[in-house]
Amino acid sequence: MSHTAQHRPPARAAGPTTGAPPPSGTPVPHPEGVSEDEFRAAMARLAAGVVLVTAQEASDEDDEPPPTPGTGAHLCPGEPAGMTATSFLSVSLRPPLVLVSVRTGSRMDEVLAEQPLWAASLLADDQRTVAGQFAMKGRLSDRLLFRHLPHTHGAATGAPLVEGALGAVECRTEERVPAGDHHLVVGRVLATHPASGRRREPLAYYNGRYRTLG
Repeated sequence: MSHTAQHRPPARAAGPTTGAPPPSGTPVPHPEGVSEDEFRAAMARLAAGVVLVTAQEASDEDDEPPPTPGTGAHLCPGEPAGMTATSFLSVSLRPPLVLVSVRTGSRMDEVLAEQPLWAASLLADDQRTVAGQFAMKGRLSDRLLFRHLPHTHGAATGAPLVEGALGAVECRTEERVPAGDHHLVVGRVLATHPASGRRREPLAYYNGRYRTLG
């Protein structure tokens, strides 16, 4: 004769439900069991375009020289800031919206928290040096980098636009959404600047390296 086991709910453990911290050097899993290293390795297989996100800080300097009228820089006369980004995408056509993911606490995160006007230049495959410079941790000064980077200022935002890029969009922040250790910045596109001249390929980022198509 068979006996049907009576199903009972599992007993609740006494005390706190969190265990002891893992030993030093052990990958820390997320609650769902995926470690940060596993997450990075999986997402590294996703190829992405590369953009330079730029903005002008609000100026705190009373002795700052006045910007040249008619260049767009008059909109935001402060220090220029730049950040290489691969987490950038189109969100909506009506209205035209884009999104960029910015690490919380980074300089660009602080700039965009105060400055709603910004731009994104779509980098070409011969601009990997530019991408590398603005992705470098502990770099000296964005002002020095921009001093040696050919660029103009967008008429709609005053943000730097990289010369030789495949194109650029000027944006105004519509929403900032906290998401883990990043902010998702949604921007309304105010102006577009498609490239002219010879056709060039986009710069891509895949498996931890800058790549070219083809």
